[in-house]
Amino acid sequence: MSTATLPPRDEVNPDDCWDLTSLCPDDETWELDFKKLEEQIPTYETFRGRLSESAEVLRAALAFDSDFEQTAERLGTYAFLRTTEDQANSNYQALKARYQNLAVRASQAASFMRPEILAIDADAMMALMSDERLELYRLQLERLVRYRSHTLSDNEERLLAMQGEMASAAGNAFRQLNDADLRFGEVEDHNGRSIELSHATFGQLLISPQRKVRRNAFDQYYSQFAAHENTLSATLCGSIQRDVYYAQARNYSSSLDAALFPDNVPVDVYDNLIGAVRDSLPKVHHYLDVRKRKMGLKDLHHYDTYVPILSDIEKRHSWDEAVDVVVESLAPLGSEYTATLEAGLRGRWADRYPNRGKQSGAFSCGSFVGDPFILMNFKPEVLNDVFTLTHEAGHSMHSWYSAANQPFEYYNYTIFVAEVASTFNEQLLTDHLLKNAVDDKERAYLINNELDSLRATVVRQTMFAEFEKITHEMAEAGEPLTVESFRSVYRGLLEAYFGPDFVIDKCLELECFRIPHFYRAFYVYKYATGLSAAVALSRRVLAGGDQELDDYLTFLRGGCSKDPLDLLKGAGVDMTSPEPVATTLKRFGDLTDELDSLL
Repeated sequence: MSTATLPPRDEVNPDDCWDLTSLCPDDETWELDFKKLEEQIPTYETFRGRLSESAEVLRAALAFDSDFEQTAERLGTYAFLRTTEDQANSNYQALKARYQNLAVRASQAASFMRPEILAIDADAMMALMSDERLELYRLQLERLVRYRSHTLSDNEERLLAMQGEMASAAGNAFRQLNDADLRFGEVEDHNGRSIELSHATFGQLLISPQRKVRRNAFDQYYSQFAAHENTLSATLCGSIQRDVYYAQARNYSSSLDAALFPDNVPVDVYDNLIGAVRDSLPKVHHYLDVRKRKMGLKDLHHYDTYVPILSDIEKRHSWDEAVDVVVESLAPLGSEYTATLEAGLRGRWADRYPNRGKQSGAFSCGSFVGDPFILMNFKPEVLNDVFTLTHEAGHSMHSWYSAANQPFEYYNYTIFVAEVASTFNEQLLTDHLLKNAVDDKERAYLINNELDSLRATVVRQTMFAEFEKITHEMAEAGEPLTVESFRSVYRGLLEAYFGPDFVIDKCLELECFRIPHFYRAFYVYKYATGLSAAVALSRRVLAGGDQELDDYLTFLRGGCSKDPLDLLKGAGVDMTSPEPVATTLKRFGDLTDELDSLL
């Protein structure tokens, strides 16, 4: 029997590949544009020491910087996307490396602008910002001025900047150990084949229909973290201590306050998320009980929580059929949205299928100039790839609306709201598929899929967020962070979030040592708030009329022209209240009850 192999990039049908000419016509044009951009770097120096001279000089400097960044974004996006097509293509790897080198040199050349603007006297800055010649940049300057009380003297800032490489040592050590040095050996899959256990195959083995396979993979995987728990504890402690140090050095009240400051998000939003999820944990415990009963298990372990309860549903979609389903499900968003998206997906926005050397996974990559491109590795037999397509399409349409309605300075939406548009689309797809399910079995499968998504994104990420908050508060209070203290904190969270009837294997306490996001502290909560906002907004649009739709589309058009919380409030959801999270977990409870009745 012949082995199926992926085609090389040059044999893929061009109609199945993205068309990057909206970014740059070809490589030769890129080279010309790159050279022109490189020649502009010295222009930054002409503004050094002059930014406080007048509104006209400041406007000219900001305009130059904006134009430079816009061109750089276009060239950088083109180079990056080319590298993802075939990661073995050394020509495009070189293109990307040259762009990165240029970006570093430009950043160094422009590095004087921020401290020089912050050094302008408060009254003088107020006068400058009121000048009509700076109207376009007023919000940009207001946001910069917010950092005045957290910016130190030139010498102090220089010392902090010099610590950059040292400050990243803990995270670098973790990544080297986690990604390169840990070896997990081999295990048997459900077909009896011996396969290498890795971070990637671990996830695949946890959805095996055979419990023995799941358990063996789980035990063998975590044995390696147990063997290195002291090293991992030290690296995580080092990362937390770094966060605390920089927060204190820059006069923030806490490391959490420092992390939330750029998005202008109050600490109450973080605490409300944890409180709302905590209040709804009985619904999560009920779902886990349903899972245990419907899987016919006497007890439920962590390695039993990823495999679908129903695993024999087959749904096949060609690319065009997937586009049909996605577009039909998004009909509530109106004809402009669906027509634009359909033209892009049937045209050349998306790089559709796997090829040899292509980057794995999926992503959307929008820019101010150029189409909002989507990388897929679409497989017709995998229903989740249809969900992935509508997810990435949500990001792309968010980019499309923002770029079409905002100037370059304010089109690029923040991470806090980025997941709203994508998971909103997933909510509409789920609603559409549930309405068109052929029988109770298919409906139960779809509900199970939705429940696992909500639990993974809202509940699990909130547990992670609470762990980050507790451990940073311990460091701020001078309490020791050791293997045992990390284990103790994490076990307490596992017991609370999974409930009294869940079996917590002792090695699961080590999960806190393998989460890469913990080295970017206070980031994961955005996944939970994003999906909660998406659920609330999707219910509002589906149940509403023209006004509710326009509110949501206005949010998509907003880019970063307002702070994230204000953009969401305008769309109809107040994330300073626990209500959106409570609404999401009420839906979780209702779907759990329906799943219990269907199976």
